[in-house]
Amino acid sequence: MHKACPLTELAPGDALRLDTSPPIAVFHTEDGELFAIDDTCTHQDASLADGWVEGCEVECPLHASKFDLRTGRVDAPPAKLPVRVHEVTVVDGDIMVSESGDAPNLPPGLSINGQL
Repeated sequence: MHKACPLTELAPGDALRLDTSPPIAVFHTEDGELFAIDDTCTHQDASLADGWVEGCEVECPLHASKFDLRTGRVDAPPAKLPVRVHEVTVVDGDIMVSESGDAPNLPPGLSINGQL
């Protein structure tokens, strides 16, 4: 389990990147919901935490692929593969992320710990 930050430090509408391998993006939507997905777009190496959130979707800042924050599913190309979704809880006022055990979908040419 990863500690993201105190809930009071992530305002609604904001996102942050956790330096895990691969990185995880944590989103606090305007509606007050918390979501965590892999931070890297599956089309090309771009941080989804730097993207634009509307409702329960995040748009990649590089080529405008959209991902559903609830399911990780691709809602707009050019990405074709989904991102992993991670469980988010608030424990004693801190945002905690339980990383998925599924294998991540990485963009071409990107590796984790030196492995393709």
